[in-house]
Amino acid sequence: MYEIIKEINDMLNGFIWGVPAMVCIIGVGLYLSARSGFIQVRKFGYAIRTTIGRMFKKKEASDGSITPFQAVCTALAATVGTGNIAGVAGAIALGGPGAVFWMWVSALLGMCTKFSEVVLAVHFRERNTRGDLVGGPMYYIKNGLGKNWMWLAYAYAFFGACAVFGTGNATQVNTITAAVNTALINYGILTPEGTGATNLIIGVAICFIVALILIGGIKRIGNVSEKLVPVMALLYIVLAIGLIGMNIAKVPAVFASIFQGAFSPKAITGGVVGSFFLSMKNGVSRGIFSNEAGLGTGSIAHACADTRKPVKQGMFGIFEVFMDTIVICTMTAMVVLLSGVEIPYGQTAGAELTISGFTRVYGNWVSIFTAVAMCCFAFSTIIGWGLYGARCVEFLFGPKSVRIYTVAYALVSIVGATVDLGLVWGISDTFNGFMTVPNLIAVFLLAPVVLKLTKEHFENET
Repeated sequence: MYEIIKEINDMLNGFIWGVPAMVCIIGVGLYLSARSGFIQVRKFGYAIRTTIGRMFKKKEASDGSITPFQAVCTALAATVGTGNIAGVAGAIALGGPGAVFWMWVSALLGMCTKFSEVVLAVHFRERNTRGDLVGGPMYYIKNGLGKNWMWLAYAYAFFGACAVFGTGNATQVNTITAAVNTALINYGILTPEGTGATNLIIGVAICFIVALILIGGIKRIGNVSEKLVPVMALLYIVLAIGLIGMNIAKVPAVFASIFQGAFSPKAITGGVVGSFFLSMKNGVSRGIFSNEAGLGTGSIAHACADTRKPVKQGMFGIFEVFMDTIVICTMTAMVVLLSGVEIPYGQTAGAELTISGFTRVYGNWVSIFTAVAMCCFAFSTIIGWGLYGARCVEFLFGPKSVRIYTVAYALVSIVGATVDLGLVWGISDTFNGFMTVPNLIAVFLLAPVVLKLTKEHFENET
């Protein structure tokens, strides 16, 4: 049965992340960028000034909402996760260094896609029966496209509700246990045979903490995210910059391999990765997995922001993709490519490749810091996707279903800590692909609304 499920999923995954996904993701991103005059480039300075400025505005959000800074931290909490560490390493192993170039391309276009998603989410949001602000793809489909498109809203919510248990929870907990075990084994505190009990303890602890945070609602999620995200990002960036500084002479050669490998992978990988499309596919899909531009999930958090200006909040979407992919994912790529660690081209690789890069340069002691960083990344993703799942389940089954979902979501943490998740990773990736279809259709059809709101915003600003 396992092999049958895996075979079916591999077929679906190959299709959804094949040519259709590349056409939809790149096509819609390019269409939105062209129609908006490449707002992500043209207004990049404005986006940085707006986002950085609002981050330091200390204000209390109204009931049922969170501050704009908490909204972006919650969205970043979900996006800055294992995709930045394991995903980038995997993309390089399967697609060669050129995959990083395509990750940058997907990020450049994804900035505009995510900007559009956030603008639509804030513009078409509503309040639920508890008075909380709710929004996201299912709501901008419902309120923007009308009742004839409700099937599309339900499709998105269904795929989202299924994806969160794997993408947002089980795989993240699995990454946490792997990071902790690696650090403990390196220091001789634990043996490879003795990880079972440790994994169970970790799983139960995460289950309890996740339930405690999610039951506290959107305000508690926002409070945790605004404290956790800046610290974890700073810790990781400092370690990566240190490694780059120690290997600064190799940087030009690494960038040359990225650009050359983007169009001629076999020239860099010795022929193991020889397909231009394979390099592009891995770069784009891992970029989407990391920054979620096209998935629409980040807009669910932004819809909770206490703001009356959709376009201004949309600038956080541009900032998010920039920080997540252009900054943090590039840092990971530099760690892997500069450290001299052996890259198993053509084979599956993940967080262990990034960790090996750090330990090769700094020594085993750094495994403690990388373990902490990975735990923070993964845990923040669990919290962020917990909110996304709650909103999807609420849209499908009503507010009373959220508490049941929260309990189930928390319990999945134990499964993620104790079970081999090879198939779960694949199924999660497939559901992520399915989520992009209804979202990108909606964003494409609602592009005129985004353009109208953007034009009005900047006319009023001047």
